[in-house]
Amino acid sequence: MNDLRRPLVIVLGPTAAGKTSLSLELAARFDGEIVSADSRQIYRGMDIGTAKPSAEEQARVPHHLLDVAAPDRPLSLADYQRLAYAAIDDIHRRGRIPFLVGGTALYVRAVAEGLRIPEAPPNPALRAELEAFAVTHGHEALHRRLAELDLVGAAQIDGRNVRRVVRALEIVLETGQPKSALEGAEPPPYGILRIGLEVEREVLHARIVGRVRQMVEAGLADETARLLAVGYPPNLPALTSLGYREMGMYLRGELTLNQAIERICIETNRFVRHQSTWFRRMAGVQWFDWNRPDVEAVAGVVATFLGKG
Repeated sequence: MNDLRRPLVIVLGPTAAGKTSLSLELAARFDGEIVSADSRQIYRGMDIGTAKPSAEEQARVPHHLLDVAAPDRPLSLADYQRLAYAAIDDIHRRGRIPFLVGGTALYVRAVAEGLRIPEAPPNPALRAELEAFAVTHGHEALHRRLAELDLVGAAQIDGRNVRRVVRALEIVLETGQPKSALEGAEPPPYGILRIGLEVEREVLHARIVGRVRQMVEAGLADETARLLAVGYPPNLPALTSLGYREMGMYLRGELTLNQAIERICIETNRFVRHQSTWFRRMAGVQWFDWNRPDVEAVAGVVATFLGKG
């Protein structure tokens, strides 16, 4: 049973919707701490390209699950779920309010719904083989391979997310059963408020363009170059994700800077459409029109939920 003495406020929505600024205001106002639900902000050294909260923002409100692992360390959904529950429970023990914030729908679902995640220990050799297949034949071919073995699971995964496709294939090949057949859910003992931000496509597109240009001006190419200089291979899943893939191509002379920027914007808009679809499938979300942000309206809902209204 959900326990309102253990509240959890979730702030979700697509990339560039405005989750960070809203969650900072809410957490500061309601004596809260932020738990990241972003599959890339969890990696160290990937700050600009993931729009990780700045040092000033992290100083304003405590953050959890940022900079947890090196970019080449595989981090499973089960790992994330375990870390998130530990962070949330720690925040509760200290009498504060946890705010789960992010755009990775599966991370949000894993925490909010208590997804039971199939037990299949990572197989490094098989994973390397599947990742090499994706490099040689493309992520579309890898996704088709998953669909042949687990059609339901494949339909739930964005084919461009090579890490997740590889993990789903790893599970079905190791266990002999599709990932979708092994999953279930056991809701956590939290009272949950789900806040969703929705933005018109044209407005969001303009925000994405501005955000990408800010990232480039802040040094996204240099950040990518540093990661490569450390020795991380360019086909590492983290470095084939949005922004880093295109900057890598720019650094290798395969794209001009303007071409890289344009491609990042195009791919981000495509990704945002998928995000919006995933979030719209979630039950119990209170949606707010974030074309013109109204922090007070959301704060009022949160105050009522927490019994402070």
